[in-house]
Amino acid sequence: MKERIRQIIATEDMKNPLSDQAIAKLLGVRRELVTLTRKEMGVLNSRARRERILAKRMTEIMEEKESLSERDLTDRLKAEGFQVSRQSVRTLKGKLDQLNIEDELSIGNETKPNLSKQNRSNPVAAADVAFNTLIGASGSMKHSIQQSKAAMLYPPHGLHTLILGETGVGKSELAHAMFDFAKKQGVVNSNSDMILFNCADYADNPQLLMAQLFGYVKGAFTGAEKDRKGLVEQANGSILFLDEVHRLPPEGQELLFYLIDKGRFRRLGETDATRKAQVTIVAATTENPDSNLLMTFRRRIPMVIEVPNLADRPIEERVEIVHALVSREAFRTNRDIRVTNEAIRCLLLYDCPGNVGQLKSDVQVSAARGFLKQVVGQSKEIVITVDELPQSAKRGLLKYEGNRQAIEELVGLNDFQVGPDMGTKKVFIKDGLYGFSQEIYQYIEQRYADLKSQELGDELVNYMIGNETENKLKQLVHRFEANVKPIKKNELANIVGFETISIVDQMIRIAKRKLEIDGDRLYYVLAIHVSTTIERLKEGKTVRNPNLENIKRKHGYEYSVALEMVQIIENEIDLVLPEDEAGFIAMYLNMMEKEEEDQARVGVIVVSHGTVAQGMADVANRLLGVNHCRSVCMSLDEKPEAALARTLDMVKNVDEGRGVLLLVDMGSLVTFGEIITRETSIRTRSLGRVDTLMVIEGVRRAMLPNADLDVVADTLEEDPKYISRIAKRQKNKHKEFALITICITGEGSALKIMNLVRNITQEYEENIHIIPIGAIDENLNYLIRTTMKRYHVLGILGTVNPNVPEVPFFSLEEMIHTEGVNRLHHLLERNIPYPSHSKGSLQALFDINRIWLDEQSQEKEAIIRQMAEPMIAEGLVTEGFVSAVLERETEGVTVLDNGIAIPHADPRTIRRNAVSFMRLKTPIIWKDGFEVQFIFLLAFQEDAMEWVLSLHELFQDLEFINRLKTFHDKEVFIKSLKN
Repeated sequence: MKERIRQIIATEDMKNPLSDQAIAKLLGVRRELVTLTRKEMGVLNSRARRERILAKRMTEIMEEKESLSERDLTDRLKAEGFQVSRQSVRTLKGKLDQLNIEDELSIGNETKPNLSKQNRSNPVAAADVAFNTLIGASGSMKHSIQQSKAAMLYPPHGLHTLILGETGVGKSELAHAMFDFAKKQGVVNSNSDMILFNCADYADNPQLLMAQLFGYVKGAFTGAEKDRKGLVEQANGSILFLDEVHRLPPEGQELLFYLIDKGRFRRLGETDATRKAQVTIVAATTENPDSNLLMTFRRRIPMVIEVPNLADRPIEERVEIVHALVSREAFRTNRDIRVTNEAIRCLLLYDCPGNVGQLKSDVQVSAARGFLKQVVGQSKEIVITVDELPQSAKRGLLKYEGNRQAIEELVGLNDFQVGPDMGTKKVFIKDGLYGFSQEIYQYIEQRYADLKSQELGDELVNYMIGNETENKLKQLVHRFEANVKPIKKNELANIVGFETISIVDQMIRIAKRKLEIDGDRLYYVLAIHVSTTIERLKEGKTVRNPNLENIKRKHGYEYSVALEMVQIIENEIDLVLPEDEAGFIAMYLNMMEKEEEDQARVGVIVVSHGTVAQGMADVANRLLGVNHCRSVCMSLDEKPEAALARTLDMVKNVDEGRGVLLLVDMGSLVTFGEIITRETSIRTRSLGRVDTLMVIEGVRRAMLPNADLDVVADTLEEDPKYISRIAKRQKNKHKEFALITICITGEGSALKIMNLVRNITQEYEENIHIIPIGAIDENLNYLIRTTMKRYHVLGILGTVNPNVPEVPFFSLEEMIHTEGVNRLHHLLERNIPYPSHSKGSLQALFDINRIWLDEQSQEKEAIIRQMAEPMIAEGLVTEGFVSAVLERETEGVTVLDNGIAIPHADPRTIRRNAVSFMRLKTPIIWKDGFEVQFIFLLAFQEDAMEWVLSLHELFQDLEFINRLKTFHDKEVFIKSLKN
């Protein structure tokens, strides 16, 4: 590939060098491959190749006639064969002083740069190609390669080297690269070979191992019928590579360091004569050299090089490795190979203890399986899906969620395909910046062909592709902005050229003047798009926008601005652009205008009778560190019409274009949303029976990127963990609670059950009636129904199940074991407050066993686990509470003012309301730079709103905060919570 590119460039017109796209077309490969290969070769891009030639000629012409205008200069250059515009001449003229053009060869005879001469002037750079085959040469392998070069160049014959690394990391590949480098540098004989020896092959037979290394003389041992050279003699003047050198026995190591010291050795069986050999030893091992090699041998190898594990290398390099391995299989099978996106994710993420060696084996196995399917199915390409991967590789998908952003930035969401002629090294899967605009064109062309093949009419095809293209364009813009780091203009010019930069500068000025848009965001997208468009037009390719008529109709003003911008392109490149191109630019402009709308959030308003709404909104805003949630409080004597008017004004005020979520408590407030939408056309959704946790979760979800009103509302409405379970309590609020016990007679077992249950129910503040009924009573069902009319029956316990569908049953056997007791506790806790929720009982939440004063500072997770431990032991929370708290910590800051942290979790993991408190001896950084000294670990169920508000008021009390610093007695601290 490199040689073919070199030949093409050597014969190109220097006045108008071939672009990477043009070279790729000649070679029948992708442009990205040409770009990467060209960069490896150290060859400039077409614009840069021409720039120095053009600059030199411009200088010569201007020296002949200083008063020459830009127009005349451009015409003169065009007459000489340069394809240039006036703008490109103007741009280059402005930077002539910055260019070094003195060493350029004359363009009269169109002589090419003498590459061989350049290489001879810098022999080390010329030999660097030996290491270019190693992926990561400028990344994770850079230090190892620098050490390798130093070892080989050290006079007079290089340094003996030990390469360390796990199995499969590529130690042998590095050794081969070192040999190639040494050969090009003249360190070893140009006609020599590197001699390879795996010490493990003869580890169990030391005599045979010595014979292989040093040779032997006739009669040295049984079967030695003639003299034979060993590997040391064969490596004379070259490199001897000893793999798995730790398997070399001590006597072998001793003989080697004699060779290293004296340059002499003896064949096996020789006693007097010694032989000379100049050998550079490169050894490799997977073991610790200090414990597996003789110190005397180890000291004689001055250079130690470590090769990184696959897991320690950046994911970008693993992408290259996978691509190179797949390319190799494509070359071997002489077929195209397509790897699905899911399979790529697996190969990039699965644990690979065998490093690159295992990865290579797994790719080969997968390709073989795909090859079999291709042969049987007679398809045109080999397809590698997840099904073709080994089982260990499939587990990589389990890691995808945690690495989604990094993987999508590198490989996108599409499959990738490689052919047998696309090379085997350093080919990225993901399209570069040019792929951004190219993808739109390719998508339209392919989609158009697909739909036309189905014999659909042109009108329908244009309609379908138009809608799809607009969505595709949005996705591409978002992906571009998310994945491409900000580029300075001079760096962008290296990609698209100064001519394009100049054109885009003018276009941006028009867009800024006529539309309120972010010019910086548009700049990079537009630069890439314009560059690609110019390339396509120069190559004679059409630009087709199937959504053009729709754009004119829906975005007429943007389209008129786009036409002005297109005029600039036409003036500068002397080409006529189709109006389809104006349609594309209008779409970009429209999307940039909509940025504010795209960044908009769903509004949240809490509406309630009394002042509860304000308290809930304040808590949610403080917990989430925002000021997004608003409140409307309706006094008890206020007319609904007045409250509606205030809510309507609030909705208008908070709506950002994505609608408003109304969280209301009850009554007529539920109907406000429908009325407001009818009068204002602002979308609203109303949810009743609001509690604090619903408000917190609603605000969090409303502020997520691209949040949708219906999705937020539906999630809160459908997920029971956010909705208070008060429907039954509202229905039965006038009834007292009861449990029914049943046995055959209504006595005996029933009384025992009563005593068992009474021990449980007495913990609850509410009076729970326990009513025994005999199963032999012929009116059993009547008695149960009568009891249910009078009481709110929570459950039935006993030896006989009366099969009452709406009431849970607990058997006597179940109640004797822990499971039944826990189930009953859970039932009671869902329905009965425990304990009282009055503001005066904050102290009931705390216990001296859950209070720590002046605790030594430690990590946040350790603090949370320590504070939660007694809660779990007391049965206040489930085992999953700690995990839920830690997960919540990752979602946002749980720090208030005054150095207070309030870690908490959702109610699903909480059995009873409780709080643990810790005061640290010295503050710690909790998250995002927030310093914390006081930690309140909250375990609140859904109906703990008044407690939340009470704590909120307490945290605002500076006097209480100051007292927090002085408490030395835990009981005094608890008593202080009354006030």
